Amino acid sequence: MSNSTARLDFIRQRIHDDVAAGVNGGQVVTRFPPEPNGYLHIGHAKSICLNFGVADEFGGICFMRFDDTNPGAERREYVDAILADLHWLGFDWGDHQTHASDYFSRLYDFAVELIGQGQAYVDSLSGNAIREYRGTLTEPGRNSPDRDRPVTENLRLFERMRAGEFADGQYVLRAKIDMAAANLNMRDPVIYRILHKPHPITGDRWCIYPMYDFTHCLSDALEGVTHSLCTLEFEDHRPLYDWFINNLDTPCQPQQIEFSRLNLGYTIVSKRVLNKLVTEGYVNGWDDPRMPTLTGLRRRGYSPASIRDFCSRIGISKSENNVELGMLEHCVREDLDRNAPRVMGVLDPLRVVIENYPEDGEEWFDAANHPARPELGTRKVPFSRELFIERADFMEHPAKKFFRLSPGREVRLRYAYYITCNEVIHDPASGEVIELRCSHDPHSRGGGSADGRKVKGTLHWVCARRAQPASVRLYENLFTVEYPDSVQRDTQLATIINPESLRILDDCQVEPSLKAAQPGSRFQFERQGYFCVDSHDSVPGQLVFNRTVSLRDSWARLNKAG
Repeated sequence: MSNSTARLDFIRQRIHDDVAAGVNGGQVVTRFPPEPNGYLHIGHAKSICLNFGVADEFGGICFMRFDDTNPGAERREYVDAILADLHWLGFDWGDHQTHASDYFSRLYDFAVELIGQGQAYVDSLSGNAIREYRGTLTEPGRNSPDRDRPVTENLRLFERMRAGEFADGQYVLRAKIDMAAANLNMRDPVIYRILHKPHPITGDRWCIYPMYDFTHCLSDALEGVTHSLCTLEFEDHRPLYDWFINNLDTPCQPQQIEFSRLNLGYTIVSKRVLNKLVTEGYVNGWDDPRMPTLTGLRRRGYSPASIRDFCSRIGISKSENNVELGMLEHCVREDLDRNAPRVMGVLDPLRVVIENYPEDGEEWFDAANHPARPELGTRKVPFSRELFIERADFMEHPAKKFFRLSPGREVRLRYAYYITCNEVIHDPASGEVIELRCSHDPHSRGGGSADGRKVKGTLHWVCARRAQPASVRLYENLFTVEYPDSVQRDTQLATIINPESLRILDDCQVEPSLKAAQPGSRFQFERQGYFCVDSHDSVPGQLVFNRTVSLRDSWARLNKAG
């Protein structure tokens, strides 16, 4: 770690100071503790990059710990997806993968220790009654009738809870703290409940499970975590964590430090709501490219480097802040601009016939795979009498500042020739333009004229004879409001879903170099945007591309401004 701390965020500054002072022997241990009850999303990426990042920067370790205390909601599917997402994002934890369930016996012993100290009691109040007794922000809570049970009776009942003698909800174990505390988390919180459900790892060994607040801080202590980094919603839980640590004989005392969560425009990162989007059919699974899950972003074509760059740019702070979706899109554009090979694809084809080109003629042009990276080489692009161009690149009655193809106008075909539109063919029934009859200048091969004349428009195109058919999925924001988290609790989800979030184009044509494109491969379709070969539905001969992000279109901006 550099001696310079001028640009450190407040968490890194805190850790730097601790290391310099020899706190925890100068060691840094962090952890990323997801619950395996859903898929990771872009908000998790911020925490992942922070926890694994600071461990790496300060020569420490980061535990990959599953907080698996709720067997009713946990699945192996989620565990596998979480591990795959972290590896994809570029992080590794070596042999430091753990589960909260690894510590169930130790946690049970801690609970017994609290009971023996008179600091915990078995309570028979129902969940609703506990909430009623808790009080409000302005009114103190009331003691449970069971709060003063003798220690021996509490120990006996807790052992019987473990033995499975009681039904779900019949008893809970509560910490005995202060029912008049200003912080509601300190009003005798539940630390164990009865749940007769098998656990994915421990099976039927346990029928009582520790609560999150009890488990989380003690797991940190058992793993020797020095800096427990979490989002601001857990700030009010810190006094409770400290109470557990201070009243139990634990190996260490982790320092909890809170930072603001990610609020990203047009995005929801509540796993409950994301699960609802999946189960109610608003999207096609957790990996739908409209989802903010890491698996969804990966399928859409986002790169790990672009997400890490985004997390670095938004930084770490205490104050809540809203981040525009455009920043995430900017990061992926920058990364793909540097790394994505260029190809040509026509999304809305309009046929062009070059009448003065031989009917059986064909030639191949060399095209650079990347204009700024010659090491990526070239590819061969075929050219023949019949081509496809983008329908939006032709205007029969051109508007001002429209410099693309129109009757009598000459444009450049990228890598190939100058062409001039001589005739427009319409569908007799609909009047729609269905074909353009053009001529080419054979002396302009390679994109320059022999007499030095210039043209303002350059079009991408695809050879009709060699074109590969493809489907293209164009994605827009899933929500119609910029910060859906602020309204979805009080609004039917359906009212803020964007019905135009997915548009499928089935008649696209792409150049033949893409015939063998592998799932997950990313490309820039010249003048169109960045696209990724879909990892599920694309097979040889039936290519499916997901648009990752669009390019900025100068004509579209001018047209909108006009």
